[in-house]
Amino acid sequence: MNVLVINCGSSSLKFQLINSQSEQVLAKGLCERIGIDGSLTYQPEGQDKIKEAKAMPTHTEAIQFVIEALTDPATGVVKDLKEIGAVGHRVVHGGEAFASSVVITEEVLAAIEDCNDLAPLHNPANLIGIRACMELMPGTPMVAVFDTAFHQTMPEKAYMYGLPYDYYKNYKVRRYGFHGTSHSFVSKRAAEIFGKPCEEVKTIVCHLGNGASVCAVDGGKSVDTSMGLTPLEGLVMGTRSGDIDPAILEFLAKKEGLDITGLMNMLNKKSGVFGLSGNLSSDFRDLETAADEGNPLAKAALEVFAYRVAKYVGGYAAAMNGVDVIAFTAGIGENASIVREMVLGYLGYLGITLDSEANKGRGKEIRISTEDSNVLVMVIPTNEELAIARETVALV
Repeated sequence: MNVLVINCGSSSLKFQLINSQSEQVLAKGLCERIGIDGSLTYQPEGQDKIKEAKAMPTHTEAIQFVIEALTDPATGVVKDLKEIGAVGHRVVHGGEAFASSVVITEEVLAAIEDCNDLAPLHNPANLIGIRACMELMPGTPMVAVFDTAFHQTMPEKAYMYGLPYDYYKNYKVRRYGFHGTSHSFVSKRAAEIFGKPCEEVKTIVCHLGNGASVCAVDGGKSVDTSMGLTPLEGLVMGTRSGDIDPAILEFLAKKEGLDITGLMNMLNKKSGVFGLSGNLSSDFRDLETAADEGNPLAKAALEVFAYRVAKYVGGYAAAMNGVDVIAFTAGIGENASIVREMVLGYLGYLGITLDSEANKGRGKEIRISTEDSNVLVMVIPTNEELAIARETVALV
């Protein structure tokens, strides 16, 4: 079966067509600037990218262009839509309603819409993409795969905030976590490498990208994760602050004359390593170069980032009363060897020794702990699109 994987944003749409038997990516691409002027980037497997300007007033036109590209007689990879057996949609927030992926029905759409308040920038866009696909591909099974679902196994002690209980009862204010498809995919692969069933393995996954989170996976289930009600909680990230003293907001509101919109903009878009580096960059390649050249703010930003990751890893090792595997993944986790080295520098007490030569590897699956280490430390590239395709096939 060929599965079309859709990741729909407010003005963009990423897609991959994956053969579920071989797990080969047949084609992939990106629609950008939807609702503005529009462009389509399309790449059949093994061929060059094709980029075209195309008017995309709505996501329906974007999906139509994706279908036309996939079925184009010259550059397409399928003859017609009958060769696409299902569509898997990434949905950011499923709240407490969804603890697993589901086949999409009108009832499911209504439940996703009920979660819009929890993810106002993402869920509405996800719904637009789903409805556009349903309109253009009637009769093709659609599956929703939720970022939050994997973390619904967290116990109450991990997901409750120290707030009045009525806020949870009335508004479902609690910790949900994100990057669930990535944490699930990587933790399963970690267990395979470790050589035991995932039910017998304690894994800590460090998904480190511009958005970053750490997850404790005990016996194949998420028992804690660093992101919370929103993706703002937890690690210092590219432009997000991560954990802070909440009273800072009142302090800065008075000092800077900021309203709630201004404060949230600061926390989400002007903070993290970008803010710490004096607005130098949120790209770790730029920060590494600047740090090597002696920029003290860039060096400090890297140190703060690594220190926060190490603290979460240490905390989750305690929460699970041990750890078998630590896995680094996503853009920074897979490629920034200096960050991995800095994080592991705090974890010697776990009996971990870094293999410095192996740690020079980038973007591939490698063991970076020495053979005599008590904990297996790996770099495991994530593949959220493949994870979504697998979830989709399992349901249809």
